Amino acid sequence: MPKILLIEDEASIRAVLKDILLDQKELKLEVDEARDGVEGLQMLEATSYDLAFCDIKMPKMDGMEVLEKAKQKNIACPFIMISAHGTTEMAVDAIRMGAYDFLQKPPDLNRLLITVRNALDRQSLIRETKSLRKKVSRKYEMIGHSPALERVREMVEKVSQTEARVLITGPNGSGKELVARAIHEKSQRSDGPFVEVNCASIPSELIESELFGHEKGSFTSAVKQRIGKFEQAEGGTLFLDEIGDMSLAAQSKVLRALQENKITRVGGEKDIPVNVRVLAATNKDLKKEIGENRFREDLYHRLGVILITVPSLAERKEDIPVLAEKFLNDLSEEYGSKKKKLDPKAEKLLESYPWTGNIRELRNVIERLVIMAGDIIKAEDVKKYV
Repeated sequence: MPKILLIEDEASIRAVLKDILLDQKELKLEVDEARDGVEGLQMLEATSYDLAFCDIKMPKMDGMEVLEKAKQKNIACPFIMISAHGTTEMAVDAIRMGAYDFLQKPPDLNRLLITVRNALDRQSLIRETKSLRKKVSRKYEMIGHSPALERVREMVEKVSQTEARVLITGPNGSGKELVARAIHEKSQRSDGPFVEVNCASIPSELIESELFGHEKGSFTSAVKQRIGKFEQAEGGTLFLDEIGDMSLAAQSKVLRALQENKITRVGGEKDIPVNVRVLAATNKDLKKEIGENRFREDLYHRLGVILITVPSLAERKEDIPVLAEKFLNDLSEEYGSKKKKLDPKAEKLLESYPWTGNIRELRNVIERLVIMAGDIIKAEDVKKYV
């Protein structure tokens, strides 16, 4: 049930607004009242509201001050400012300070109801987005407390607050993408997009179009203009996974983008400025690749301002029980079934395996055991299905 707060010093106006809002039976609104700005701010701090109507001219504290203090306190409630003596300048100031809308007294009924519905819809979308972001964050959470993983976490905490480029190395399946996402989520760019490109999965003749986009007609299949990953990541983070598999031609263009913060679409002539933080990852020894002329040394130094090495699962075996527990929970939720348990002997047996495929291999094995074993996964099941 959406909750609305009316901050208005005139009792008659509060009563009229409250009656109008409660008459909208389909919205099922709950409406509270505050007699002045001070009381209104106290109620906003104490209760989570979906929308606030706030008069501008009030004793003790005027509406603009209420709006300003609410924003300072990070109160996530949209404000509709109302005034009998409103001017265009006042309306602009209110919107600039973060108000959702400005209405003149007495408000037009249709305009008022449309504004309320739009503001509530917006709040609903914001809540859904936050909920989805939490789910995504949980999906990409780094699980474990081994010393090796803690060292990675410490580096993530330090580099995330900077704009430094980071090169993440480590074996396949060790969680390099999780590190990249953690850096993005903890950075000042977290509200921006996180765009991933797997350089190994894209043919060399298409990688430039994928990264930089192309203009219509620039090659045979270019039937329309395409925006590349650099532009899609504007204001956020571009993650170049498996950078060691990128062609030399594409490497030179990436180097230019990093040096000049601008790109040119394939078949285009115009330079396009980009504001992107680039993170890269590889399972290859790039210094060896440089020695064999398969990777540009200048690009390596541009990408590797900070180097983070993700440990293999063999280097953090003490994390296997907690990882297995996480996968059992995830699979139970995914399959909509009762969660299975891991026998202590089975757990010890899992810790003894080499796990050359790292975390990815462990998850696949846990899924296989969930499908094939009984409610309690035993050591015999592990020997049979691993």
